[in-house]
Amino acid sequence: MNQTTLILSPEKAYDAEQRYRVVKRSIDARQRALKVHLTVLTDEQGNPLPKDAPIPLYEPPVFQDVHHAKHSAAIIGAGPAGLFAALTLLEHGIKPIIYERGKPVSERKKDIAILNRNQGLNVESNYCFGEGGAGTFSDGKLYSRSKKRGNMQRVMELFHHFGANDTILYEAHAHIGSDRLPSIIRAMRECIIEHGGEVHFDTCVDEQLFRSLINNTTPSYTTLHHSTRLLGTILAIGHSAHDTYQMLLNSGVALADKGFAMGVRVEHPQALINRLMYHDPSPELIQLIGNASYSLVTQVQGRGVYSFCMCPGGHIVPAGSDARGCVVNGMSASHRNSPFANSGMVVEIRPEDLLHYPLAQRPLPISPQGVQYPQAELLAGLRFQQELERLAFEHGSAPSIAPAQRLRDFVEGRKSSTLPACSYLPGVRSSSMHEWLPEHIGKRLQQGFRDFDRKYRGFLTNEAVILGVESRSSSAVRIPRDPETLQSISTPHLYPCGEGAGYAGGITSSALDGINAALKIAEQLSSKH
Repeated sequence: MNQTTLILSPEKAYDAEQRYRVVKRSIDARQRALKVHLTVLTDEQGNPLPKDAPIPLYEPPVFQDVHHAKHSAAIIGAGPAGLFAALTLLEHGIKPIIYERGKPVSERKKDIAILNRNQGLNVESNYCFGEGGAGTFSDGKLYSRSKKRGNMQRVMELFHHFGANDTILYEAHAHIGSDRLPSIIRAMRECIIEHGGEVHFDTCVDEQLFRSLINNTTPSYTTLHHSTRLLGTILAIGHSAHDTYQMLLNSGVALADKGFAMGVRVEHPQALINRLMYHDPSPELIQLIGNASYSLVTQVQGRGVYSFCMCPGGHIVPAGSDARGCVVNGMSASHRNSPFANSGMVVEIRPEDLLHYPLAQRPLPISPQGVQYPQAELLAGLRFQQELERLAFEHGSAPSIAPAQRLRDFVEGRKSSTLPACSYLPGVRSSSMHEWLPEHIGKRLQQGFRDFDRKYRGFLTNEAVILGVESRSSSAVRIPRDPETLQSISTPHLYPCGEGAGYAGGITSSALDGINAALKIAEQLSSKH
């Protein structure tokens, strides 16, 4: 079989998708007349193959029964890195044993509903913590900027195997939707348990259990009739487990600071974004190709300012894990049919940027578990994240009302006397964010929005609103690992991976990093045979 690319109008592309076996789809909006690029499978004569051609889409996974397996591996965290690591271990006959601090996805939904009603935050069950990790209820976009982490297609295939639509196999910017992801995550967990793996919810790994795992002081895990030998521990904690970084430091695991990004979330009417990106589209066109998205980047005073996690037809959600902090993020349901479009707008921050800013120098507040974080310089980024979240909380209103400002008012340094309609369910409170955001973030954001308006005239408008703060776009800490073995440079048999280890950014790259960590553990067995 061969492939060929068709460049079609949206109407003809829609017709072709119904008729042919499509392997890739992307929208080209650079010119006024929109085009859709479709890559389709063809026969030897170049004729497109029909959509129902009996061709295997991919090789389905084969999971082994590990109820009586001789070998196991522990996994800390049930986000995409942890779940995909567990599935990979099953393929290699190794028993996965998952520890997750939060709740199963169905129970987690109840806590999120309470949070969205502005009735309080469960610090262990929220948009950050729980089965599926931060991506489960914050969007479900399956897209990565990274080109260095191997073949992402296998990640898409596994999502499809557990219930995602066919489109994720060929969409350039694939998206599942936060309304559909929970059932897919649940199916993954049920598969893991059905084949003999273990999943322990409401289990935040403390120093005692962690040291037991990495030192192998517990020689075996006993199931009904069998015990296994622990091969290693996969650390897939996600980017928001600040207290776990403290536990790792106390346990002698090497940590390092790294660059990250922080800013605000901006929301426009989706109709305005459609006009700017698609050049006055008709309702019929939007029905065919969906609401428009954007990806924006500029440089201001030597630092990147860019859009992050853009959610067309989406909602802004409360995404913190500290009862005294305010964090916002975005999500889209599968149909992306909300009247709003939102995106993170963040500023690149390097470790050296924090040396002279008071927020990074203050003693860290007490964590929900009652532990005070150390004052080591490598954790200055965590201090800065937490203090800015506390500042946003002070300028909003307890428990989850967010500070907000009209976009042009923010750029021009004016207080917003009123606020436009907004998708953020807990509610917003007018705040002069230009006055309290740290200068190296606020000033760069102001200039960044001016730059974006020059590219898309009308982007800078008081129809749009910004909310604070967008602080969890990536981890401020890296857990260094050996590039060949993927083991911690300080702790043998510990495999840091995903966003929390500083080696991924988003669902797909985290999932693939978890797969790679599991493959390294499996290599231990193959090398002995």
